[in-house]
Amino acid sequence: MSRIYLFKRFERFWHWAQAALILTMMLTGFEIHGAYTLLGFETAVSTHTTTAWALIGLWAFAIFWHFTTGEWKQYIPSDKPGRIFAMAKFYAWGVFSGDPHPYKATPERKHNPLQRLTYLGIKLAVNPLIWITGLLYLFYNSWGGVLAGADLQVVAVLHTVGAFLMLAFLVAHLYLITMGETLFAQLKAMITGWEEVKE
Repeated sequence: MSRIYLFKRFERFWHWAQAALILTMMLTGFEIHGAYTLLGFETAVSTHTTTAWALIGLWAFAIFWHFTTGEWKQYIPSDKPGRIFAMAKFYAWGVFSGDPHPYKATPERKHNPLQRLTYLGIKLAVNPLIWITGLLYLFYNSWGGVLAGADLQVVAVLHTVGAFLMLAFLVAHLYLITMGETLFAQLKAMITGWEEVKE
């Protein structure tokens, strides 16, 4: 085994801060929808709104960081569809039959082809869906009647769809991080920055 420094300090901070903010937004968002009562409606709404602004700020700074450091290249999908299918095959059944992992991470290519495609989809589709619908909903009274009541309902439904897409990503993400060299190897890498890989 050898160790490679995979995740820089900002990446680790961004990852864990984003996770905490998204979990808080899910917790408060589902309470706002009436799924349960934990904080109370008023507190849930104010917490959800404050957390949303913090998350938007974090995302904006992360976008700036990715472009100024060149790390945006980590999210360019593979130009060879076969590599994506190889990863999907490994996750679907190869991992259960002891197949070797088809991808070796490097500091220049941290994410496997399927991760790249998934993260790009989150950044270009799910995040903007949540941002736009959330802001439209938050500032509904400021639009001067541009949106009718039916439009607001569509905005709310689309915002909820975005939340469920993020929840699905979170569940899949938690499952897939257990598929490193050891059960917690990838989690450890996102804490320390170092990942152990086979020579």
